[in-house]
Amino acid sequence: MTPNAATSAPSRRSFLASTAVAAAAVAGGMPLLAACGGSDSGSGGGTSAGKNAKKLLPAYVATNVVTPDIAAKNGSAVGFTTKLDIASLKTSVPKKLGKGGKVSIMSPFWGSPPKGDNAYYKAMNDLIGVDVQWQNQDGNTYDQKLGAVLASSDIPDVVVIPGWNMGGKIPSAIIGKFADLGPYLSGDKAKDYPNLAGIPSDAWQRCIFGGKLRGLPMPSSYVANIVPLYRKDIFDKEGYQVPTSADEFMALAKEITNAKAKRWACMDMKWTAFNAWGVLSGSEKALGWNMVDGKLIYRVETQEYLEALEWTRKLFAAGYVHPDAKLGKSQSTDPGPKFAAGEFLIYNQDISQWWSRTAEQATQNPDYKIWGMDIFGHDGGSPTLWAGEPANIFAFVSKKASESVIRDVLAVANVTAAPYGTKEYMLTNYGVEGTHYTVKNGVPTKTDQGNNEVLNAYVMVASPTATIAHPDFPEVAKAQVEWQQRMGAFTKKSSFYGMQITEPSRYTNLSNDFEQLEDDIVRGRKKISDMQQAVSDWKSKGGDKLRDWYKKLLDENGSATS
Repeated sequence: MTPNAATSAPSRRSFLASTAVAAAAVAGGMPLLAACGGSDSGSGGGTSAGKNAKKLLPAYVATNVVTPDIAAKNGSAVGFTTKLDIASLKTSVPKKLGKGGKVSIMSPFWGSPPKGDNAYYKAMNDLIGVDVQWQNQDGNTYDQKLGAVLASSDIPDVVVIPGWNMGGKIPSAIIGKFADLGPYLSGDKAKDYPNLAGIPSDAWQRCIFGGKLRGLPMPSSYVANIVPLYRKDIFDKEGYQVPTSADEFMALAKEITNAKAKRWACMDMKWTAFNAWGVLSGSEKALGWNMVDGKLIYRVETQEYLEALEWTRKLFAAGYVHPDAKLGKSQSTDPGPKFAAGEFLIYNQDISQWWSRTAEQATQNPDYKIWGMDIFGHDGGSPTLWAGEPANIFAFVSKKASESVIRDVLAVANVTAAPYGTKEYMLTNYGVEGTHYTVKNGVPTKTDQGNNEVLNAYVMVASPTATIAHPDFPEVAKAQVEWQQRMGAFTKKSSFYGMQITEPSRYTNLSNDFEQLEDDIVRGRKKISDMQQAVSDWKSKGGDKLRDWYKKLLDENGSATS
């Protein structure tokens, strides 16, 4: 049986970093935090940030059904640190909004989908008042299925599309094939669906495609989701101090590493290096651009980008990085067992692993304690961090759907977006008490049936504001939220924050080779000069023209932060 935890939206970075972890998180097994064109042509690209965008957004009405133990601050999730009391759960949907119709939903699924008549689906459909028919597709090959379905005339009533699957012709298909939800949700209309009205406006802005509100979002915290995680139990035992600069980290790495004893300091720390040097985000292409001293700059053009790569290269060259990372295994295999064995003491990964690693080792290694380092400025000062996207998974309703079907879909979303601490949240994320989970000492634990049935289905339609809650490890939940709040204080929003950007198709693959080159450089297979040449080639092959295109977007629509 598996203790459950509140979930939150996965970002593209966290998903690519660990498909298995992301899949389990979306399934409700662990937390993730933590996600278009003004032109209908698709190939020409565009942005969601037109001057009329605010008129399209649902009115924001903060939910007061449940008060979190830790309020959101500096872009953090809300946090819950108290034990779960089933008897005191609140009701956020007092009456069924569904009218009994059928709604077909296609969504990515990781694992083995349950049978359609299972107890979880029946309970959810009864609560909502809608007969949801799931068309679950393999999440690992979802982009292939998605393209085929959107190219056909037979589209389900609802299609879930993660941001990482929005390449190629998908954005133009979204504009052409899916309904405008503005007549049902824009402005005060959202108040008919209180849980949807409680979703932050930033997340809704990401749902604007082709000048219309077309998506239902899975909100996430915009604070950096990659945490330098470390073995606090071993640090305390050995007297190691958490570093506060790049030089201190390098010195600590030297002190920890003893290859003969099979102990290395860390895994590939490239993502932390980018944060320490204030490099613009690479998780979404548009976030890599920012206005600096009157000029639009892309992340790979900066001196900080090169310095971060050079520092990471030095870690590898000195032998401080675990051999698995040198071979690239750290990106394709689970580093958890060797981290638990103490073969390395630091690695950077999605914030979800703070909890998931704790839960993994709780019974077999009671002394084990994983914790998160604050991100340091490379020179020992405060870091400059860049906001990620406030939503990156969306559900869309077919343009062919009738008003009654659209209303039924919104009834589904209004239940799945219920906040933590409500009956609707518990059913959506945990299933039926006694059937899918039991509660002991305030901690819900899934049964075998719960692990088989309560997986990544309804949570994909829409979600509440980013939430962290671990009834089994409340001290971890508290630490995660407080880490986000501290890092959020140093987080800036770049020029295209929150905009749903579709680049012109001729530029789609322009930046694709940079990540592989980064990995080759830090491992010593390529040189910094190779990156400088690659940036020069990028400019001449279209980078400068792409800059002009982004600049025109800013001139026409204004910055997301203005």
